[in-house]
Amino acid sequence: MVATEQSSVNGWKAMWNFSHHLLKGRWFMVFACFLILSMSGATYMFGLYSGDIKESLGYDQTTLNLLSFFKDLGANVGIISGLFNEIAPPWLVLLLGSSMNFVGYFMVWLAVTGKIGQPPLWQMCLYICIGANSQTFANTVVLVTGVQNFPESRGVVIGLLKGFVGLSGAIITQLYHAMYGHNSKSLILLIGWLPAAVSVVFLRTIRTVKLVRQSKELQIFYKFLYIALGLAGFLMIIIILQNRLVFTSSEYAGSASFVLILLFAPILVIIKEEFNLWKKKRRAQLKISSENQAQIEEELKIPENHQEQKEEVEEEKRVSCFSNIFRPPKRGEDYTILQALFSIDMIILFTTTTFGVGGTLTAIDNLGQIGKALGYPTKSISTFVSLVSIWNFLGRVTSGFASEILLSKYKVPRPLMLSLVLILSCVGHLLIAFGNIPNSLYIASLITGFCFGAQWPLIFSVISELFGLKYYSTLINLGAGASPVGNYILNVKLAGHLYDKEALKQMKAKGLTRKEGEDLSCNGVDCYKISFLIITGATLLGCFASVLLLFRTRKFYKGDIYRKFKEQAEVVDPETTTAMDKDSGHLRPPPPPPPPVPLRV
Repeated sequence: MVATEQSSVNGWKAMWNFSHHLLKGRWFMVFACFLILSMSGATYMFGLYSGDIKESLGYDQTTLNLLSFFKDLGANVGIISGLFNEIAPPWLVLLLGSSMNFVGYFMVWLAVTGKIGQPPLWQMCLYICIGANSQTFANTVVLVTGVQNFPESRGVVIGLLKGFVGLSGAIITQLYHAMYGHNSKSLILLIGWLPAAVSVVFLRTIRTVKLVRQSKELQIFYKFLYIALGLAGFLMIIIILQNRLVFTSSEYAGSASFVLILLFAPILVIIKEEFNLWKKKRRAQLKISSENQAQIEEELKIPENHQEQKEEVEEEKRVSCFSNIFRPPKRGEDYTILQALFSIDMIILFTTTTFGVGGTLTAIDNLGQIGKALGYPTKSISTFVSLVSIWNFLGRVTSGFASEILLSKYKVPRPLMLSLVLILSCVGHLLIAFGNIPNSLYIASLITGFCFGAQWPLIFSVISELFGLKYYSTLINLGAGASPVGNYILNVKLAGHLYDKEALKQMKAKGLTRKEGEDLSCNGVDCYKISFLIITGATLLGCFASVLLLFRTRKFYKGDIYRKFKEQAEVVDPETTTAMDKDSGHLRPPPPPPPPVPLRV
């Protein structure tokens, strides 16, 4: 009886220890990142509820595009979240972001549903900017911790994490149909409370852990990729079926339930991997005495006193941030914020992002109006928006994994892939410009979504590689700030203005005059033709800037850009019980045991 009770106590204790190991592990943190980002892509769903805003508040297309600009301004200008993340713990950054998400979109929902009086335009711009800016807080925390915890797989990590952001539009759409049917005004309420709730649940999970090298690290990410591709494939099939068939509320609930099952599937992989690591750790503790274990850890890990000495040396060498703005370190070392901001490489990358991302973002934001102008049915327009989310995801994971493989195996620079993506996006812009081609908008939405998604992992990876990780949270938001600049130029000042001009021209041709507060509607291919021909030229200019960056960094990418992290990650490899060799950067076996002492007879 005593033995049975003791065994039961040991069993519960082991279960408790494993649960603690699981929840504190870096792989569970990756799972939490997936869930947070899969709910944080509300800005990509603007096409689903922009019509409600336009009709409820009586906006014309230029005004709606101005609102869209402030939405993109909030979503991409994350300098506040970046600087805040430099000084505050991740949980506090997440909490602030979730609060902003709820307040911003809740106020938009109150205005659209008429529960409050119609706000002035500047207030609506402020509300949607605050709600969209919350996305930068989640993105900053998740991306920075992800890259810091997996620095040698940063392209893969960024591709997967940003991929879930791209997929979030389709995920939230399925949940919205299951909960609210086709009431698109309720969608605004959903994107107000759901992302905030998910972030609050994982406040204490997202953090930076000790730098570790694991031999099967990339294989685990491939398992996550396969699950994510399965989720994307199911979403594509269900979206096509929903476009062709009439779904009941129970069928919407069934599809949403299956989406949630696939969304939570990575936890099974994580439990298996963490259980294997936990078992090997326990075996090692049983085989090695505490004295020898302490000695091995002392040899294989970076001593804390060494780290403290290193920080003291850095503190002594620290000088004023204004005195070395134009004397940056070598590429790959840690730049200061001002050094990166005024570097030629950042200026070139900023130009590329302005015209590259700005062009594809203009196409995505106007997709609903483009479909309506070209005479596509309402269901097809909803399909376009959802398919953009899926191809946005595919673009992100493809560029993340492909660029990492090509860089590690063949030394192919990431700016080269960025240039190729920009050329492909020009095809999508031309298909929109010549929209009289049958079903051209279907193909254009796929290309545009793919290229928009593919640009972000490449841009964020290049920033981390050229300027270091010390101020990465601020630098990625500086780079992303180019997107709303391009969107304002190409969307508000170009596409919105030419759309309204063509709409007024059509009204005059019919002998009609516009009444105050009346919605402006344009029909035909001419509504966006000139705009997207100009956008194509601007994208080619961004491609030229990317090629210039390629020539400037080709020597840097020929070297080992991850050598610094290989030297720092001197910890026991849990799969092979090996450590990193400091000189070569390769795995080396542990020292052999001492020879047995011969017995004397």
